[in-house]
Amino acid sequence: MAAQSVPVTGAASSIDIDTMEIHTVEMHTGGEPVRIVTSGYPALAGATLLDKRREARERHDALRRLLMFEPRGHAEMYGAVLVEPDHPEADLAVLFLHNEGYSTMCGHAVIALGRWAVDNGRVVAREPETPVAIQCPCGLVRTVVEVRDGRAGAVRFRSVPAFAFARQAMVETRDWGPLELDIAYGGAFYAVLPAASIGLDLSPASVRALTDAGEAITAAAAEQIALQHPDDPDLGFLYGTIFTDGADRFEEAPTRNLCVFAGRQVDRSPTGSGVTARVALQWARGEIALGQARRFESVTGAVFTGVVVEETAAGRHRAVVVEVSGKAHYTGEARFTLEPDDPLGEGFLLR
Repeated sequence: MAAQSVPVTGAASSIDIDTMEIHTVEMHTGGEPVRIVTSGYPALAGATLLDKRREARERHDALRRLLMFEPRGHAEMYGAVLVEPDHPEADLAVLFLHNEGYSTMCGHAVIALGRWAVDNGRVVAREPETPVAIQCPCGLVRTVVEVRDGRAGAVRFRSVPAFAFARQAMVETRDWGPLELDIAYGGAFYAVLPAASIGLDLSPASVRALTDAGEAITAAAAEQIALQHPDDPDLGFLYGTIFTDGADRFEEAPTRNLCVFAGRQVDRSPTGSGVTARVALQWARGEIALGQARRFESVTGAVFTGVVVEETAAGRHRAVVVEVSGKAHYTGEARFTLEPDDPLGEGFLLR
C-alpha cells in the first residue's frame, strides 16, 4: 500500500493554519460515519446550493481532504457541511463530502442531520414528530423525526423524484464480459445488479472482491452509458454500483444490498439514496406496489425501510417519491486544528 499525500495548499484552495479551527459532531447511521461540520468552514457565496457545491470543490477542496483523509479521517469517512440554504422552505442546507469529492444526495447523512437538527435546536422539537426540511444538492428533502421526551429518535425522509433511467442495459467489462445491469436515480445515479451475476455473494468475506468489482463496473458503465438528469447537468453522473441479493420481488424478509461509491468507498449502511433507487426500480418492474414497505439490509446488518408513497414524474421519466426510514447515533464531538510543522496533517490516504 502507498500513502497518497495531498497538500492543503495549491492553486485552487488554501488554509490559514493560524486561524483554522473546525468543530464537528460525529455520528453514524447503520455503521456509516457522518462528520457534521458545525463551524469553522468558510462562508460560501454561491447563489444556489449547486453553485456552493462548485465553489467548495474549486476553492476549498483542501478542507475536504483535511477532514476526510487520514489522520483525521480515513478512506471510508463521510462528511456533511452546513451552509446557508437558498430554498425558501429549507430549515438547513448541506454539502456532502467523501474521499473522492462531493455527492448530490446522501440518505444516511440526512437521517443523522434530521436527528441532530432536533436535538440541537435548529428546529423546535414537537412530539411525537417534528418535520425538518433539508436542502441537498439534488433538491429539498423532507424528513420527519420521531421525538419522545424531548429527544429525537428514528427519522424518515422523502427525497426528490426517483426513477429507472435504463433497464437491462448491457455494459462491456474487462473481467466479466458483457454485464446486464439497471441504472436508477434516487438523488444520485447508481448501476444496480445482483452480486451473483459476477459469481459473488453479499457476505462480509466478499466485501474486498465486491469493492474491486464495484469500482470497475462503475467506471465501465459511466463510460458507456450517457446519463442526463432533467433538472440540472451537474446531477448527471454515475455515483456508484449497488450489488443486490437478487430478492427484488416483495416479501417480508429484508433484501440485502451493498453499495460501492466514490471509487472504492463501501457504504456500511443500506444506502438511503440507493434504497430510493432500488425501490424506484422495483416499482418500475411491478415488483412492489404503492404503499408497500420493504426492508433493506446492509453488510453490517443495519436495516432501512423503503416505501413508494406517491407516483410522479421527473422530466420524461415516470417517477416515484420514496420514503426511507432509519436511525442514527452519536459517537462524539471534535475540534480540528492544523499545526504548521506537521508533515502529515494536511491529509493522506493509505491504500
